[in-house]
Amino acid sequence: MSNVFVKSEFAPLKRVVMAQSEFAFPSKEDSGDEEFLTEESKDLYKGKDILGKNYREVFPERQKAWEDERDNLKKVLEKYNVEVLMPRLLTDYEKEMGKEDGYSNFFIRDPFFTIGHLLIEGSLRFPHRRNEILPVRNILAMESDNNKCLYLSIPKPDISKGHYSEEGPFLEGGDVLVLDKTLFVGRSGLASNGNGIRWLRNLMSNFGYKVVEVPLHHTILHLDCAISLVREGLMIVCEEALLDGIPEQFKDWDKIHVTLEDASRLATIGLPVNENVYITDHEFKFIGDELEKRGVKVEYVDFKISRSFGGSFRCSTQPLLRSDFE
Repeated sequence: MSNVFVKSEFAPLKRVVMAQSEFAFPSKEDSGDEEFLTEESKDLYKGKDILGKNYREVFPERQKAWEDERDNLKKVLEKYNVEVLMPRLLTDYEKEMGKEDGYSNFFIRDPFFTIGHLLIEGSLRFPHRRNEILPVRNILAMESDNNKCLYLSIPKPDISKGHYSEEGPFLEGGDVLVLDKTLFVGRSGLASNGNGIRWLRNLMSNFGYKVVEVPLHHTILHLDCAISLVREGLMIVCEEALLDGIPEQFKDWDKIHVTLEDASRLATIGLPVNENVYITDHEFKFIGDELEKRGVKVEYVDFKISRSFGGSFRCSTQPLLRSDFE
């Protein structure tokens, strides 16, 4: 059996890549890369000398707390016998090359994603994230060498009109939800775009997959900020964030609803370990309570620092193996 296969968002998680905790601010102001952040997160940086600096330099205590959060998540995953792999750290050269736009190695969900037996490198919209694939490439190469899987990459984004050209193609893992042979892909204008979704639809049609585009509210970064598939027939959803409403495939599902404000605080970005266990933040105990009423065990991990960067549990992980097979 291959050790690379993702059947769905909630199939038993057995192998996963978990993010490192590296970030640096751009050396210029008004990068336009923080529209989706909460005001609380933006306020952290007001009045601070941050331009061109590593997060560790400016916020050493928060950096330590951030690393602790990821360690605590790793412990919970290993408690359920999940194998956890981590990308390498950025090299000094990579950091130097990223000084102008800033650099990141902090949310592994977006640079690549796994669908069935396919490992797919994405194409990220924000310039400071476009090299985020590099620290994990050795893992992807090793996995493709050792397993029956395909390793592909979407074309690099067009920059004919500058870094913020809208052509793309852009396709980010946070926008891609897998449900057997149906893929749901979000598009808000902040991440994945029409050209990226078209590329994925053309590719996956060769493997019997259907791609459903899901238009999102303009403040929602990724589809996983609006939908979490907990198990077959149960979802957490922010209906206000879905411009065309909840996709028809979920019309008969049991739904735990959250507000747009909750979604902006990343209430839906928990992580199913399997259909019976779900990881979320203490901040969202109201969701945990609803899950427990439905027989789901909830594991709580404080993820406040990670959430201040605009990502949470799902963003910090990318599965290599989610399968019912033993």
